[in-house]
Amino acid sequence: MSKIKNAFQNGKAFIAFLTAGDPSADKTVEYILDMEEAGADLVEIGIPFSDPTAEGVVIQEANIRALKAGMTTDGVFDIVRRVREKSQIPLVFLTYLNPVFHYGYDAFFEKCRELSVDGIIIPDLPFEEKGELAPIVASNGVDLISMISPTSEERIRKIAKDAAGFIYIVSSMGVTGVRSQITTDLSSIVNMVRKVTEIPCAVGFGISTPEQAEKMAAVSDGAIVGSAIVKIIAANGANAGEALKEYVRSMKAGVRAAD
Repeated sequence: MSKIKNAFQNGKAFIAFLTAGDPSADKTVEYILDMEEAGADLVEIGIPFSDPTAEGVVIQEANIRALKAGMTTDGVFDIVRRVREKSQIPLVFLTYLNPVFHYGYDAFFEKCRELSVDGIIIPDLPFEEKGELAPIVASNGVDLISMISPTSEERIRKIAKDAAGFIYIVSSMGVTGVRSQITTDLSSIVNMVRKVTEIPCAVGFGISTPEQAEKMAAVSDGAIVGSAIVKIIAANGANAGEALKEYVRSMKAGVRAAD
């Protein structure tokens, strides 16, 4: 049974992303626990991949560092196992279809079930093509999380109706990365979603300041931050713990201010 709903049960959620294995497996475990301690409600773990098409340069470089350091899909599963020895925070994988396909769909999601991975986001899996994967994911108690970008009302409603876990609303077209301004009419997208489902929705792509987090959480159920966290890890390497905790505390305060 997915624990994703727990991330939203005490108000607006702060969702943090990092890349597994950057700078090392040990530090990834430590940083997930640090971010939980600082107030993260859910952590997305990026499985490193050589061609992460939805990612901007910050996360692309983190993928390259992690792969060069020897991180593998089994290594990511081992990170989750170690986190689960100390924490039951909701955990979601963010990965591309290729690593899952090569691991084997059944084997991958059986491992997710065994280790209590709660959900998965696959940016390069179109809604229309998720049919072969969805039953395998669901049968292992994992939520296949939908991404909704600024598009037609009909498509937004179709994706939202079929969603599980939470809905990832993409704030801006393009790839991930810090943005100084987010101008998309997100409240309209959220309103369309809420007409067809009660599943919570959180906004990601480009959020980096507490003010942005508050603004995004005010129109949705939470804020997702990736590139800004990965930047802190890139700048501090094996000594990022305190800087991460301070940053997550400030972002959680921004999200809380929207409650």
